[in-house]
Amino acid sequence: MKNPLESLHATLVIGLLGAVILLLILHTGVVDEAGYYQFLFRWFHVLAGVLWVGLLYYFNFVQMPSMPKIPDDQKPAIGKVIGPAALFWFRWAAAATVLFGLITAHLNGYLVEALTFQQGVATIGIGMWLALIMAFNVWFVIWPNQKRALGLVEADAEAKKRSARQAMLFSRANTLLSIPMLYCMVAQQQGLA
Repeated sequence: MKNPLESLHATLVIGLLGAVILLLILHTGVVDEAGYYQFLFRWFHVLAGVLWVGLLYYFNFVQMPSMPKIPDDQKPAIGKVIGPAALFWFRWAAAATVLFGLITAHLNGYLVEALTFQQGVATIGIGMWLALIMAFNVWFVIWPNQKRALGLVEADAEAKKRSARQAMLFSRANTLLSIPMLYCMVAQQQGLA
């Protein structure tokens, strides 16, 4: 029998089953309550956010600093295999994080108030706007530039170089923004509104 941990899909299914088992054991009675859906979408938001920010940090703490150390003949593996796959999950995790975050804010009754920085939810509102800026950067700056830099779309050598630099700078900007964004998300949950 093959070890299920050798398959990403099997690993994810088993993890999800583990969460369902915990739900059945610990929280069966609350599934019908409105608050449970607030929790459920917050959990989806956190899962997507961990993937998004985790990949952001992977790019900035591991991949970019390591690229100059990789021999030129091995770099195509990053650009043609690892990069496109990581960027797929990166941009869709950004979209899912924003979607589930907005749903969570709506279900908790503070969406409009937070986005307009009203008292009591201004901290989460700042975090939400920072996340929206970051997601915009992912989809409309980093991804289009990475497509050119990785050769996924036609571009000459100079355009690829400019695009790689632009993608790197906006990725670093997102890393910078992620720190106060995460502060705001945690601070609001701790009542530091």
